[in-house]
Amino acid sequence: MFKRNRELGQEINEMFDLEFWGLEADERVYLKQSAIETCVNLMGRTISTADFRFVKDKKRVSHDFDYLLNVRPNANQSAAGFWKDFIYTLLVENEVLVILSDDNELLIADSFDRIEYALYEDKFQHVTVKNYTFKRTFDMDQVIYMTYNNKKLNRFLDGMFKDYSELFSRMIETKMYENQIRALAEIDTTQKLDKENQNRLNRFIQRLYQNFRQSAFAIAPKIKGFNYEEITRGQSNGSQSVEELEKLKKDVTKQVANILGIPSALVLGELSEYETAMKAYIRLTAKPLIEQIKDELNAKLIEKNDYRNGLELQVYGVSERNPIEDADAADKMVASGTWSRNEVREKFGDERVDDSRMDEYVITKNYQTLDELEGGDNE
Repeated sequence: MFKRNRELGQEINEMFDLEFWGLEADERVYLKQSAIETCVNLMGRTISTADFRFVKDKKRVSHDFDYLLNVRPNANQSAAGFWKDFIYTLLVENEVLVILSDDNELLIADSFDRIEYALYEDKFQHVTVKNYTFKRTFDMDQVIYMTYNNKKLNRFLDGMFKDYSELFSRMIETKMYENQIRALAEIDTTQKLDKENQNRLNRFIQRLYQNFRQSAFAIAPKIKGFNYEEITRGQSNGSQSVEELEKLKKDVTKQVANILGIPSALVLGELSEYETAMKAYIRLTAKPLIEQIKDELNAKLIEKNDYRNGLELQVYGVSERNPIEDADAADKMVASGTWSRNEVREKFGDERVDDSRMDEYVITKNYQTLDELEGGDNE
């Protein structure tokens, strides 16, 4: 008797091992990638519109790096694509290294080792671009190297995303199994639990599963020795709605945007606050980043003596005001005598005109005193 009970228990365990399925919570990697791509790509697209100009004595001059920075940095990338990758690497990896190859191409390194010194220039070894590793060592003055110094983003990506991913995964699973039909399938204990009966029960359950999965209306046949009993019939189990899933995705994106200094209205598509958010984003996030890039390029691409003689790199196309939208403001700048017309052109991102009259300061009658106006009429 005890032997038969042990055999029966072993057969039941084997059947349970065969027939029970578990679904582990997947790490929703795309939740993390979606938030990063949305925020970082916004900044990358912004910087990709920049126009890098070498200027001397307030006039644009030609330079060897003009073509590389604005048209085609290397054989495989346009300038827009290059600067998108530059910003993405800088923000996500917290640093970016750009080298000048022997063929005079600007390349973004995928990996490298930085050797730091206290009294000498740092060096970069094992610089790898795609599948090629450079054998030579690069000095700091031979490369373009920037750090973002945003440790908050790294901590957030390493820590909080795990919690968000698990929560998001559970919410999806709950939604997927909402209104699912659940049932018990039992076998008459008078029947022998041999392999044949186990396989019969398995085939029976599989057919039921396929019928309910493929059809909105299905009939479960009753077989002697087997019993099928539903324990739920579409009751709502209080699972999260699709709207709440979307709210969670937006919350993750908003968290990343806040860390990067991007107004959430820009990444969430809130058009009612778009203009205000865009101005704040350009002034507080994009412009400081542009200044950091400009300082690094001036230090690495322009010799000290040339810089002292007036040669410098300026970046336009990102933080300038729109001349059409701000035409009234431009008129006031000139009419008040605060700026010359050439200076106003520079503020809107246009180059200066080679005409001495454009450097004159003009004041209209609207800004003259009443006595001056009366004196003019008397004359």
